[in-house]
Amino acid sequence: SGLFVWSALILTCHQIYLHLSNYTIPNEQRYIIRILFIVPIYSFDSWLSLLLIGNDQYYVYFNSVRDCYEAFVIYSFLSLCFEYLGGESAIMSEIRGKPIKSSCLYGTCCLQGMSYSIGFLRFCKQATLQFCIVKPIMALVTIVLQAYGKYHDGDFNVQSGYLYITIIYNFSVSLALYALFLFYFATKDLLRPFEPVLKFLTIKAVIFLSFWQGMLLAILEKCRVIPEVQIINGEEVGAGTVAAGYQNFINCIEMLFAAIALRYAFTCQVYREKMENSTGNVAPMQSISSGLKETMSPQDIVQDAIHNFSPTYQQYTQQSMQDAEVKTVGQNGPAEPSSRHFAKRKKQIEKMMLISDDEM
Repeated sequence: SGLFVWSALILTCHQIYLHLSNYTIPNEQRYIIRILFIVPIYSFDSWLSLLLIGNDQYYVYFNSVRDCYEAFVIYSFLSLCFEYLGGESAIMSEIRGKPIKSSCLYGTCCLQGMSYSIGFLRFCKQATLQFCIVKPIMALVTIVLQAYGKYHDGDFNVQSGYLYITIIYNFSVSLALYALFLFYFATKDLLRPFEPVLKFLTIKAVIFLSFWQGMLLAILEKCRVIPEVQIINGEEVGAGTVAAGYQNFINCIEMLFAAIALRYAFTCQVYREKMENSTGNVAPMQSISSGLKETMSPQDIVQDAIHNFSPTYQQYTQQSMQDAEVKTVGQNGPAEPSSRHFAKRKKQIEKMMLISDDEM
């Protein structure tokens, strides 16, 4: 497992370095780098959990960190798709008013007769953001229950916290997946130039399938297909730990294949060519350290959650302002404002671009 883990780490860290070295489109690459970090976090977490599998279920605490980052990745992937298409206003200009096609495959059979509106995009964001809220809360609850001996992996007893946390997780992850399916169904023609299929399938496989894979292993252990108790390093490990060990071992193997898939899905070639062909219209490349700091800041997800769940919600777009920046510079002369000033100005402009409330 260690060989697979370190191979995955080397591949992914090299790809992250390439994106940071060719940081020409920060609005897209910040989300890509966040997604790529899922491999180091998943693989190293699983490997460390394997090494400490017989030590008082320490893997539960490691997995809680992984759970929190999963939510970060789901939000980043949806935000990347929004950025690819130019923001909410650009998407709405293409799909507004079009009827939602009925499809059992994409789960839109119950939406027959409805049409796309800004409310549809808001639902996709809310369904994704709720996963970002539920995951950390459930991770914290898991740690608390673990400390008081009320949580054991694979224990479906009604007196155990595992059953209820699994039910909540299952509902939350299914809702987030459904929202991603709906968004892809609505914008698949617009996203086609960005080759979204491999991106979507890889993200879904890493996060959603690994969750249900863990559930399946827990059920197999409960059905005694997997032995509940084993002796590891001279210590007896209880129910749930064995299934979690198999899950972590499989994750270590899978992460190498995920790293390879992500390398093709989120290639750096386009950004490298843009860097080579740039003549000055592209913003100066930030240092690797400052680019990494900007990438991992959760400020945007907090602001987006507050905005989308606010009872005084206003329909504003988050359209990319790159074209507006070029136009403004061309009209007002060669003077270029600082990136920090432009970021503040961009947010002000975004909040002024309202869509009428009757499209909810």
